[in-house]
Amino acid sequence: MKLIDSKSVKLTMLEEHTIIKPFESTDKDLNDFLQNDAKKYLKSMLAVTYLYETDDETVAYFTLSNDNLTRNDEEKSQWNKINRSIPNEKRRRTYPAVKIGRLAVSKNFSGLGIGSKMIGTVITMYLEHQQRAGCRFASVDAYKGAIPFYQRSDFKFLTEKDKDEDTRAMYFDLKAI
Repeated sequence: MKLIDSKSVKLTMLEEHTIIKPFESTDKDLNDFLQNDAKKYLKSMLAVTYLYETDDETVAYFTLSNDNLTRNDEEKSQWNKINRSIPNEKRRRTYPAVKIGRLAVSKNFSGLGIGSKMIGTVITMYLEHQQRAGCRFASVDAYKGAIPFYQRSDFKFLTEKDKDEDTRAMYFDLKAI
């Protein structure tokens, strides 16, 4: 694990001409996405990738795309929890969200709180910067091993139907801050 000076880390948005610096997390799928698919998703307008970089390497990255939370009639109690934070006259069957599609930290920098800082960056992007479209929630399909991380970041389960699956749908209310 490396020590990191937060002033030496820059947040940049991946562009088609960006040269991706060395990166290796403990998850081969996340490594492969950054090296082989992130630019394809950008070009196809499916997701935008943001990089945390030093001069020499990629420290971490996350991807964002549009999403929504949609009411599941089979799980009314869970939807009622979501609806409690919305005024009655504004309640709907679907709410706009931003999907955190991928989030990975280099194994050289794990354990330094960088993942939590990335969640904070996403929240800041949608609360403090001028939005181009409404967005109330952040969502993620969390791998089982990452669920405790997202729970510590105040994400909640969207449904109980996926509790035995490889990923769990989770959400965070941006307005709850």
